[in-house]
Amino acid sequence: MAWTKYQLFLAGLMLTTGSINTLSAKWADLFSAKGCHGDPEHTFSHPFVQAVGMFLGEFSCLAVFYILLFHDRRSPEPRMNPGQRFNPLLFFPPAMCDMTATSIMYVALNMTSASSFQMLRGAVIIFTGLLSVAFLGRRLAPSQWIGIFITILGLVVVGLADFVSGHKDDSHKLSDVITGDLLIIMAQIIVSVQMVLEEKFVYKHDVHPLRAVGTEGLFGFVVLSLLLIPMYFIHTGNFSDNPRQVLEDALDAFCQIGHKPLILLALLGNTVSIAFFNFAGISVTKEISATTRMVLDSLRTLVIWVVSLALGWEQFHGLQVLGFLVLLTGTALYNGLHRPVLARIPWCAARMNLEEDSSDAERERLLNNGRVQASEDT
Repeated sequence: MAWTKYQLFLAGLMLTTGSINTLSAKWADLFSAKGCHGDPEHTFSHPFVQAVGMFLGEFSCLAVFYILLFHDRRSPEPRMNPGQRFNPLLFFPPAMCDMTATSIMYVALNMTSASSFQMLRGAVIIFTGLLSVAFLGRRLAPSQWIGIFITILGLVVVGLADFVSGHKDDSHKLSDVITGDLLIIMAQIIVSVQMVLEEKFVYKHDVHPLRAVGTEGLFGFVVLSLLLIPMYFIHTGNFSDNPRQVLEDALDAFCQIGHKPLILLALLGNTVSIAFFNFAGISVTKEISATTRMVLDSLRTLVIWVVSLALGWEQFHGLQVLGFLVLLTGTALYNGLHRPVLARIPWCAARMNLEEDSSDAERERLLNNGRVQASEDT
């Protein structure tokens, strides 16, 4: 069945805003500007300030939820299900996981390329699958185990591509590239813990996805904004790129924005895009299918890679192409994207009917979780 104009709009909006989210964050990292008190020009290295902006974008989903609810209730036949009442504190533990993982990933984005950043986020399916087996008692289908092993292979290939490029690329030191890649993978472990917590304690309460994303964004925004105060006084030495060598110098960030307003445009692109990306992703799942959302999210990695090459942010490496294809295959197998193809083959269709696949609920949860991530939706 052909897509309607509205469905095409939603698909395009999801792909565009999802790509802008990562590209705008990397764009901000590439700026250099003077800081406060006559500090010399230096790179805009403020991952925690960027993370605060991202949570502000998630928080705005709460406003979108109430606007849609208000508009729906004024219609003659309300159709929107606001969900049941719940204790907002249920979202606090997963929001803290989100805050920690997002902050780590923005630190890593300063150290590696945007394309590798997006590809390596596919590692989340490995840890989510393993944790769901260990703590949720879920049984994974054989195709999902194969998808996990293929994803591991894809991560190795992408890591090798970064290792090779680290010797040739002057924009990133080899040690920084390796550290950044490891930080991204470590962040995916925290993201998988977040997903398991949401599965076990949150999603059984029938919370509207926009409300869930907005509530987590509220907690993340408030807590991380408060943490910027002690971060201003925590010295980290050479690990930090700001002049005072502290964990995060928010005042320096604002001074740099004042000297180069284009940085603010990049930060706003990150904040606004994450809000629209969450809305578009949820709408694609509702209006088209969860499978379509997964395909679009995988295409986002390709768009980010192509744009980064076109802008000269990174160099072309054949190993990255291989790594992307291997990761794409692993993600497709884990999320069951091979099933529509195999269903056309009679003996495969019969076998699939006998195969127990207990991960459908998990995939829907991953897809309804509003973050930007290569294997979910994060």
